[in-house]
Amino acid sequence: MPQHSTIPLMRAWNSWSNRPAEMVFLPLGVRITPILYSTRSKTTSAIEPRRDTVRLGRHTIDGSLIELETDHSGTTVAFSTTKTDPFAVRGSWDGKVSAEWGLRFWLTLAISSDGSEIAIHDAGKNVTLVKIGTRFVAVATAEAPVHVTGHDTIEALRADFEENGYFYTATRKNEAPVIALRFNLEMMRRGAYAAGVADSAELAIAKAQGCLAAGAPADISDAQAGLFEGALDAMRDVVAWNTIWDETNARPYTAVTRIWNLGKFAVWFNDQIFAALLAGVFDADLARENMATAMAGATPQGNIACIVTSNDAWVDRSQLPFGALVVWQLYQRTGERSMIQASYDALVRNRRWWQENRDPDGFGLFSCGTSDVGEGLYKGTAFAARNETGMDNSATHDEAVYDPVTRTLSTFDLGLNCAAALDAEMLSKMAAVIGKHDDAREFAALAERSRTLISETLWDESRGIFANRQRRGSFVRSLSPTSFYPLLCGAATSAQAARLLEHLNDASTFGGNYVLPNATRDDPAFADNVYWRGRIWPNVNYIVWLGLRRYGFIAEASKLARQSYDLFMQSWRKDRVAAENYNAVTGEAMDQGDTDPFYIWAAMLPLMATGEIVEFDPWTGWTVRNTGQDVALGPMLSPSGALRLTVEAGNLVMTLNERTALRTDLQTTLSHITVAEGRFACTIAPTSGSGYIELPGVNVQSIFAARLDGENAGFVASQEGIRITVAESARDRQLEVSFSACDPLPMQGIA
Repeated sequence: MPQHSTIPLMRAWNSWSNRPAEMVFLPLGVRITPILYSTRSKTTSAIEPRRDTVRLGRHTIDGSLIELETDHSGTTVAFSTTKTDPFAVRGSWDGKVSAEWGLRFWLTLAISSDGSEIAIHDAGKNVTLVKIGTRFVAVATAEAPVHVTGHDTIEALRADFEENGYFYTATRKNEAPVIALRFNLEMMRRGAYAAGVADSAELAIAKAQGCLAAGAPADISDAQAGLFEGALDAMRDVVAWNTIWDETNARPYTAVTRIWNLGKFAVWFNDQIFAALLAGVFDADLARENMATAMAGATPQGNIACIVTSNDAWVDRSQLPFGALVVWQLYQRTGERSMIQASYDALVRNRRWWQENRDPDGFGLFSCGTSDVGEGLYKGTAFAARNETGMDNSATHDEAVYDPVTRTLSTFDLGLNCAAALDAEMLSKMAAVIGKHDDAREFAALAERSRTLISETLWDESRGIFANRQRRGSFVRSLSPTSFYPLLCGAATSAQAARLLEHLNDASTFGGNYVLPNATRDDPAFADNVYWRGRIWPNVNYIVWLGLRRYGFIAEASKLARQSYDLFMQSWRKDRVAAENYNAVTGEAMDQGDTDPFYIWAAMLPLMATGEIVEFDPWTGWTVRNTGQDVALGPMLSPSGALRLTVEAGNLVMTLNERTALRTDLQTTLSHITVAEGRFACTIAPTSGSGYIELPGVNVQSIFAARLDGENAGFVASQEGIRITVAESARDRQLEVSFSACDPLPMQGIA
């Protein structure tokens, strides 16, 4: 019977399961599962990263291209799937390295459905057909299989190989819940198949055969070339590979990693919202799905659970409240108010829960805790309370004492309080957009009060840095990069911010070739190199980078982005590893066991690199930067459609929905960009020379006004539109152009 008919069509055929080579047509629950058998080892592989050696290759968000390689008993096989039609998919394999005679190494395509409908193989047509409800799925192969067998389950097929070997013929069948099309790497070292879906058997067969005959489509272009090459490609691949189907809750979501064995599903609040942030670079629907998954952890008490899995739910604690930050960024990138409306109420309840449950003295600053609700593992312990920061074993917690009366740690946590202050600020912005003006004023005041308390209470003047502090006493000795989080929430004074930059560059604390360590290099905990004791965490680097940008420390932010990109690429280019955390001395990813090799927030390192070129941050809005270095970037989402940006010979060109919207030779930053019907606006950062901004497609006769800082701006007709001359300046300037709405640029934008 039909399964999940609401999934967007272009994502319907995809790698939804924990078997990344398995293609699933999710609306019908039809699966095409490669199974490998080695006579040499007498073992099978369903190509599962938790058990097998798998190198995950390129993967578009919609599944139009998926590539991977796997090794089984020394034999390496590469797989690729492509599609240009939502109802057709084409797959291929290539036996690249053989460790045994190919005749004895079998590659099988197992065709099955979640409803156990009978699959029928027609040897004359070389087609296998499955009917689900009134719909048909046909699978055709380029060459006829050597052998076709039938089984009740995939597990029974594997058992048949492992118990009976590769010559066994007693399981030959043309009809069964699982039809196994068997090929060997001697006769079919390379092969291909295609599947088609239609409302009649004949149409499904024709679609499959047509897709197979058409061959593989042209290769996709790089998503980012030149400056920070491969950054956007890596982000796309990490998001797409970790996007799977949660059968328990009947939802798609981007998991922390498809490799961990954490039960049938696992959702950490912070990890999930960062997955939404990353998905939003490419696909608004997937971003919404991830935010909905994160918000599903909202509890009746008001907090959003720290973690919810198929095995446990840590409802007694939460995680750092970065939800409003991510929602605001998604709103800026998409321009869709629905991004705010869908999450606003849950985020407001969560913010008020922090005030009511984690401020035992009523001072206005929060301590981490664990409430007396639920049955979560570690509930009522110091470790549970530390979970609220996400930095579970950080040395910044070593001096914190758990108080069973208040159910909180004895310290004000700096990272938590900065996140909470920022959360209030972002909630104020969100409330203003959806017309909740009383809320907007309430949260703006709350943010300001929090910033003041952080600046006055959590600043250690003797060391010139922000730090955790005992609620009734001294500062905690150990530091982490949360010392820079006051930049993110705007709590640092100009003098404090200047002191922070000294620490950022100090090689004995946070500086060095590989940054940012989550214990200072002079802390004994740094040498532990275990999880939050000394290692580098991508999500933390991103938060610090965002804070540096907020304070206008552009050079320092760019340096951190470059170091983060280089760190990521060191493992990515060599091994396709996107690590949960990294060694702060060598930059290695897999030097110890407490890291995952394909973790979602690893993509926040290349996110910083793309953000150096195109960004949507809470304070400068839609921003593009021309450094003069050649780059080609895109497509990515923008409020005005699919965005591509190139810089060649110092000239920047931005296209929206395949139409050129902007050209400039100014080597500077344009921020607060608005591209709307009849209007273009931006802020031009200081420029060291004169140049132009060109708006192609805007007729010079249609201009109502073109103003630079309120004064008439000089413009002339260009070959394709209008060109505005911009003189050298040492200050920011505001450009606004109004024109007839019948001209091009029929897009909506936000500043």
